[in-house]
Amino acid sequence: MLEICCYSVKSAIIAEQSGANRIELCAGVYEGGTTPSLATIQLVKEKVDIPVHVIIRPRGADFCYSDVEFECMKKDILSCKKEGVEGVVSGVLLADGKIDNERTKELVDLAKPMSFTFHRAFDMVENHIEALKELMEMGVDRILTSGGMQTAEEGMDLLAELVEKAKNRIIIMPGSGVNENNIGKLRDVTGAKEFHCSAKKLVQSKMKYQNPNINMGGEGSIPEFEYYEADPEKIKKVLNQLIA
Repeated sequence: MLEICCYSVKSAIIAEQSGANRIELCAGVYEGGTTPSLATIQLVKEKVDIPVHVIIRPRGADFCYSDVEFECMKKDILSCKKEGVEGVVSGVLLADGKIDNERTKELVDLAKPMSFTFHRAFDMVENHIEALKELMEMGVDRILTSGGMQTAEEGMDLLAELVEKAKNRIIIMPGSGVNENNIGKLRDVTGAKEFHCSAKKLVQSKMKYQNPNINMGGEGSIPEFEYYEADPEKIKKVLNQLIA
């Protein structure tokens, strides 16, 4: 099972055409993924047939949310359910590095019958094994994780331990830095059955005139005349290595 992280409708179409099994639909590539617009969700559901999981994350940065942000997350989940989305990807943490069990359980229950993936907020917790037990108890379907490290390859030891301790009660899905060069090793070492990657490339803007005096985001390190899009060749290479 290969899930491709997509940041646009076009990327979702490319992912399906390239053989992906599922799409994680996001906005905010430079924030690590935020909730996409309702129109984006609707169009992806119209144009692709493979399952779509939508990230429910009202902003970038940490995973400790205000009451207003949490209300927004619940409304987004209900919108996804109305649009026939197959799953959501979310999670809430407490300030002390533990899972906010009360709020996360509320999201899990609200999402039903959609699938619920606890996202990489899991990598930010203080105790991963305790967090695994808590998520299993509250009925989470899968955990997207890099094994508490920057990349899944660096976190392979913890990923393998999580897969073993999960005992098929919850899916452990390695993600972050997964590519054609390491997915075979990740599969063999961890025993995981589902994998997550972006397999993206930078696409240059069609703008011929580019005003050098303005940066719309106010942050000079973020490029504004290029954007990310799913790369069909990368996806095919990852799939070939996964099934090898």
